Amino acid sequence: MTDLIEQYRRMRQQAQLGGGEKRIEAQHAKGKMTARERIARLLDAGTFQELGSFALHDTSEFGMAEQQFLGDSVVTGFGKIDGRRVAVFAQDFTVIGGTLSATHAAKVCRIMDLALEAGLPIIGINDSGGARIQEGPKSLAGYGEIFRRNVLASGVVPQISLIMGPCAGGAVYSPALTDFTIMVENTSYMFITGPEVIKTVTNEEITPEVLGGAATHNAVSGVAHFAAADEPAALELTRALLAYLPQNNAETPPRVLPADDPWRTDEALNHIVPAEPDRAYDMLAVIHSVFDRDSFLEVQASYALNAIVGLARLNGYAVGVVAQQPQHLAGVLDINSSDKIARFVLLCDAFNLPVITFVDTPGYLPGVAQEYGGIIRHGAKVLYAYVEATVPKITLVTRKAIGGAYLAMGSKHLGADLSLAWPSAEIAVMGPEGAVNIVYRKQLDEAADKAGRRAQLIEEYKERFHTPYLAAARGYIDEIIEPKDTRPRLIAALEMLADKQKLNPPKKHGVMPA
Repeated sequence: MTDLIEQYRRMRQQAQLGGGEKRIEAQHAKGKMTARERIARLLDAGTFQELGSFALHDTSEFGMAEQQFLGDSVVTGFGKIDGRRVAVFAQDFTVIGGTLSATHAAKVCRIMDLALEAGLPIIGINDSGGARIQEGPKSLAGYGEIFRRNVLASGVVPQISLIMGPCAGGAVYSPALTDFTIMVENTSYMFITGPEVIKTVTNEEITPEVLGGAATHNAVSGVAHFAAADEPAALELTRALLAYLPQNNAETPPRVLPADDPWRTDEALNHIVPAEPDRAYDMLAVIHSVFDRDSFLEVQASYALNAIVGLARLNGYAVGVVAQQPQHLAGVLDINSSDKIARFVLLCDAFNLPVITFVDTPGYLPGVAQEYGGIIRHGAKVLYAYVEATVPKITLVTRKAIGGAYLAMGSKHLGADLSLAWPSAEIAVMGPEGAVNIVYRKQLDEAADKAGRRAQLIEEYKERFHTPYLAAARGYIDEIIEPKDTRPRLIAALEMLADKQKLNPPKKHGVMPA
């Protein structure tokens, strides 16, 4: 038995080395950790339980029989983060470039199946050269099996993808199917076709970073949700993100002991909205004032800047936050911001996070580019998401809520449980200038002083229609509140809705606008 134990220990040590010391050194030289180092940094110390460490690929063609490494090119297993169980897999770039073989895929699928059955979050660390070409369609089949599990796990357990190296070709679709994607600046890339292929087809010179780096996917494409300065920061961000999420869709998000006074008020909020309707203010300042101090974690902070989404805590409870940002495009709803908001609302609904919405938008962005780009179908996603969501929904209108955007942004008509407004709220079909041109066209045509009469009518229209009081009189707004009292009012509302029970009509699934 002693000899067998020694043999086991030698093989175990061999598996721990992945592709060998030289390849580990090469990985470190790029500023990257190994798969096992990443897992050790991510999980609570001593909690990782590995599965499949003795697995081997079964391909002999193209000299692959001589390239056998215990565990193949991925490390899989279970562990804990802040004492909570998670499933994790990390591709090992030191083993055949982290390429995906049938064995690699089987190990990932095995851990995903177990996580889904046990109701555990799945964290995937991606660092791979893509499909293992030597295995032909077997590697492609492996990707398909992983994609299928990503879809089946969607909305059941949280899925987080970390991109910590190359992620190219078909490999990008697994992260795209997960809930959150975190990229590392300067060392991570995602693209369908690499720079070499693009140059061949289009004769364009383009660098990997510009094509599919962290900056591109966080600010331009919207594929990624976070960018981290380095690998330790990305792993720490993953731990922080999980703290807002439940283990699965049958649980509520974990609450933390609040350190912030629930009855705290902020006089500055009474003065944050400018008197001039065309002047901007920073909605992030409102959010940071209202929610528990230092608790707001913004998602897609560099994408569609006219919208803000993120996770926060309110008296220790985890919530989802949706808002307009008047500092960018006046907070209009356009194609990208509509997609950003709709997806986030549905994600919150899937994992039992109440949605708190701050509204200040003049409407949907007009223009040929938006119409041709499909603002109608993209904008409809926001309406769909708010109606579909059954979690507690609280909406606060801080200033403008104009036209269809008023309806779309979590209005009572779409199922908001509680709708509040500041005295500065303007709820109307359209802006006063446009409304006056239409409603009072005849009077303006007959006026001797058209400019003076128009200015007079605009002021009268504002006083009559651009206030929250008409909407409150009709019951569309439940209460008008003083801005400084926003935090305690939202906490009271959240507590009131804590045990909300609501089910949508039975159906296989809805059909979201494309």
